[in-house]
Amino acid sequence: MRARGGPRAPVTGVVAEFDDRRGLGWVQGDDGRRYRFHCTAVADGSRSVAVGARVAFAVVPGHAGRYEARALTPLSTA
Repeated sequence: MRARGGPRAPVTGVVAEFDDRRGLGWVQGDDGRRYRFHCTAVADGSRSVAVGARVAFAVVPGHAGRYEARALTPLSTA
């Protein structure tokens, strides 16, 4: 999916994958889309998030013209 326009309304979803070593992960949004994120996108500064955790996040245009998750806020733990 190519990014168009500015930030979208906050979305919720579940962390599907997270690689602690690389600091990269994917969120499966409740809207049916997968969003890439970097550990610096975790809002509380912890730089880590558990796989299976429910999160709220902002969707913004990111690298290579694709949407990314930013300002991840954990709603619950796995």
